[in-house]
Amino acid sequence: RQLRVSPHVLGHSKAHVGRVVAELVRAAKAQGLQPGPLALSLRGDFVRIGSAYEQHKVRSPDCFDILVPLRLPPHLEPQPRCAHGPGPRGDFVCGLRARDGWSRRCRPFAEGFCVELQSRSHLSSGLVLRWFHGHLQRCLGAVRYRLQERCRISLSACPGHPPTLHIVPCSDYVCCHISMAVRLIPAIPLGDALYLTALPPQSSPGPPAPDALWGLNASRQEQRLLSWLKEQAPASSCHLKCLQILKGLRDLRGQGLEEPFCSQWGRVLSSYVLKTALFSVLLQGPLEAWDERFLVERLEDLVLYLRDCLRKQVLMDFFLGNTSIPEAVALPRFLKEAAPVNLLAAFDGPTLDLVAFQLISTWIQAPHIIRMYSSPRYLRPVP
Repeated sequence: RQLRVSPHVLGHSKAHVGRVVAELVRAAKAQGLQPGPLALSLRGDFVRIGSAYEQHKVRSPDCFDILVPLRLPPHLEPQPRCAHGPGPRGDFVCGLRARDGWSRRCRPFAEGFCVELQSRSHLSSGLVLRWFHGHLQRCLGAVRYRLQERCRISLSACPGHPPTLHIVPCSDYVCCHISMAVRLIPAIPLGDALYLTALPPQSSPGPPAPDALWGLNASRQEQRLLSWLKEQAPASSCHLKCLQILKGLRDLRGQGLEEPFCSQWGRVLSSYVLKTALFSVLLQGPLEAWDERFLVERLEDLVLYLRDCLRKQVLMDFFLGNTSIPEAVALPRFLKEAAPVNLLAAFDGPTLDLVAFQLISTWIQAPHIIRMYSSPRYLRPVP
């Protein structure tokens, strides 16, 4: 009752978001500069990612993630490589290669979108984010006018974060009157359905400068793996339901935690970490064991696996450098050859030990926590 999302409402919400984002991307592409030596441009498409499109959304379908691919000037190609330094492992920097060699015509683009690292120009995630937000903001007027009978829309952004499109449907347009927030994430395509996206500023302390760092987005590979698992697992498999319940318990437990541990709890047990743990546990044993009648046992397996990872301070990214992924899920060479990444490397031992203790406590007290923190008195918006 707490977590289940109505397929009807979710379907209407996704369709409405798709129409609005398509209008905005189309307008931004039409009004932007043509690809040239001076600027970025929008490729013209967008990629739906995240829980709303992977069937493990919880509560209300009011938040969505959309990748918006960008196009570099035609004479430049991205050259990503792992960043080295004290920041969390898994960060990338994006060098640029000019097909005809660097020349004067590249200088305006480098001055507008690049930072210097080791005497070389690297694409700046911070500068790209600022350009992207400004570009969409300039196009919002035309889109708002065209959509005014359907909904009210606005755009907001925090420094260092992707802009968020806020959609408020008009009461006479759709049957599901839910205000929706759509995170529009600018993405640099690398081919093979891989993208570079800007990292949140707090996750990248130390050199190289946070403005130069990017994260690798493999959402399409995650969707392919989920599709393959759906085909291989029993028709009544509970693996996505386990993920939803674990996300829900994490959020409920967070209602009773004080800062600063509450924020650390949410960051350590991020949805990506929980999904990575699920992938790892799923491929350890027979998929027949995930029939819905074994839901409690599988959920406990997942909790215990996470506890062990937290105690060992190691949870490896499922796609970067993983050689044990089923051959049926074709992975790009770039992912196979990447250095393995520990998703927990950014957190200190005492924090992970405390999260592990709190996780087991939450599992043992789950019925009590559900009763206590599900009342309206305790519910507060999840960031």
